Amino acid sequence: AIFKQQNDKLTGTFLTPSGDYRYLEGIVTGDSLKLSTFDGAHAYTFYAKIDNAKNISGGVFYSGISGKETWIAVKNDKAPLPSQDAPTRLREGESKLNFSFNDLDGKPVSINDERYQNKVIIIQVLGSWCPNCMDETKFLSEYYNKNKSRGMEVIGLAYEYTTDLERSTRSLQKFQRLFNVQYPLLITGATAADENKTEKTLPQLTPIRSFPTTIFIDKKGIVRQIKGTFYGPGTGKYHDDFKKEFYSIVDGLLNEK
Repeated sequence: AIFKQQNDKLTGTFLTPSGDYRYLEGIVTGDSLKLSTFDGAHAYTFYAKIDNAKNISGGVFYSGISGKETWIAVKNDKAPLPSQDAPTRLREGESKLNFSFNDLDGKPVSINDERYQNKVIIIQVLGSWCPNCMDETKFLSEYYNKNKSRGMEVIGLAYEYTTDLERSTRSLQKFQRLFNVQYPLLITGATAADENKTEKTLPQLTPIRSFPTTIFIDKKGIVRQIKGTFYGPGTGKYHDDFKKEFYSIVDGLLNEK
């Protein structure tokens, strides 16, 4: 958790193995804290008691109508980031992805199309329902619009709530307009909750564990890195660290012969 207090105003977020809870805001009153957020898809509220400068106890986290968890906190400036169990990787013997899905206009787009030959490609595994995907899409959209002339491309692969094509298309069109997405958003046809979504859409990978997941592909079509963790702008220095690593990976691939 990252907290910033200014008088009685409190802001911050919580980091998870795959992302963060985005922007939380609230107050400190007496020995208690309250934080909340609503982003259109998720309603979160946090309550807790401040014991002293180092300890928080009696925390309760409410998620939506029925979700409830308890929590405590101990101040530790050197706390390690949580690690992800069984992160997504290439299956043994695989090195490239092979897919073709329709874009929002119903036209097929394949990673094997001429447009993607001899270019660095970033595959964004996303859902229009996913708050962390919103933050990543804003970042990727701005990056792509500034850097596409350098020989790189981005492809978004969408896993929506349902298999209703019209509903998914409408949701993704809104998503596209909101973030001025100029790269293709493809509808995979598999839902985010489908336990077999990876086998149905990207069988070269072990199961997709988190949204977003970002896949970096070199000019020869080889998958070089897969990142299942994204820390958004609400995480401060962790977001800065993400951007530095992202720039380093992409620049390294672009500089390869």
